[in-house]
Amino acid sequence: MKKIIAFISLVSLFLSTQVFSKIEEIDRIVAVVNKEVITLSELNTEINNIKQQIRSSKNQLPSNDILQKQILERLIVKRLQLEIADMAGIKVTDDMLNSAVGDVAAQNKLSISELQQVLKRDGVDYQGFRENLREQIIVQQLIARQVVNRITVSEQEIDHFIENQRARGAGHTEFHIGHILIATPEAASPETLQAAKQKAMDVLDKLRDGADFKQTAISYSSGQQALKGGDLGWRKSGELPTLFENVIAKMKPGDTSKIIRSPSGYHIIKLFDARGDNTHIVSQTSVRHILIKTNELVSESAAKSRLQQLKDRIEDGDDFAALAKSHSDDKGSAIKGGSLGWVSPGDLVPQFEKVMSEARVNQISKPFKSPFGWHILQVQDRRKHDSTQEYQRSQARQAIRQRKIDEETQTWIQRLRDEAYVEYRLEE
Repeated sequence: MKKIIAFISLVSLFLSTQVFSKIEEIDRIVAVVNKEVITLSELNTEINNIKQQIRSSKNQLPSNDILQKQILERLIVKRLQLEIADMAGIKVTDDMLNSAVGDVAAQNKLSISELQQVLKRDGVDYQGFRENLREQIIVQQLIARQVVNRITVSEQEIDHFIENQRARGAGHTEFHIGHILIATPEAASPETLQAAKQKAMDVLDKLRDGADFKQTAISYSSGQQALKGGDLGWRKSGELPTLFENVIAKMKPGDTSKIIRSPSGYHIIKLFDARGDNTHIVSQTSVRHILIKTNELVSESAAKSRLQQLKDRIEDGDDFAALAKSHSDDKGSAIKGGSLGWVSPGDLVPQFEKVMSEARVNQISKPFKSPFGWHILQVQDRRKHDSTQEYQRSQARQAIRQRKIDEETQTWIQRLRDEAYVEYRLEE
């Protein structure tokens, strides 16, 4: 994804309410959510934000009535989430927020002051930007606590997943998926279910008559990615909800599914594209190190000096493994002469990997610092390794975990919405 597009999309989410300074309509309540309210000015601000986001993604805007109802539902869910987060004591301190703002700036290769200038240029209130970002972080932490941290994946599930993928011949295939959800409550009446099913059938008819899928998703879907055209991005089959897997396996790029029923409602999916890869080759490094940790008795300079002395001794002929056993504070590797074995990209912290990647074979590095302390290292060998099996299990674990997170998050949000008191005043 192009960074400038990502940044434009991010900026569009935080447009200032100044955009509406010329609107003379008196502010009023458009929804009551438990004990909280949503005002017309809040709704209008978010509508303007989403309009700019949709324009930046080059999707066609739906009618104002449809967009208004979609975005009001989104604000209702957000208000409920923030209410629960407040009761749970979830807070984002100014230090945490400052760090997050710094991350946004760094991702877009800007300083904080440059980010402020860009926001000002685009009519974005900086304090509004910060508070909206704070709310996003709070919701993320809430979902982590309520859903993500409770997800587990067993080795048996991984084995079953891989066997099932092999049997279906789709072990390494990725799918670019579009999704439309016509949601239903958990304890919906037969009349409610029938009305939702009819709506789904009407939507499917529109698609079969040539309607654009993304535009239709923006207009009708209740899915989490509805306002992004229902685009779920590239997913391995195991990352998709279980009920989608068999359907996707029989589809070709460009196909749209029939209506799929689930406890959360009626689904329509579109296969935009598919791709696959059967092997995974990585560059591995055999490396050993000596670690000196700093503490109240060992200063930074003392640790660095001590490692320099050990480096000099090794270069004068002393045995690296023997010195690691007697001096390294990494007791797990010390008993193996400092050896970390064969490591793959991403296995170690960035500071260590940077020095390791730049070192020649058998070279003793200069002392360097990581979050664990001060190190010297020696690269013993390098190789290309077929890690397809390990990669498959890692990807299977991630796929199963992500699928569970998506399914449980959708169920949790639907339950949250069903149990809330919501009074609409939009038409008043």
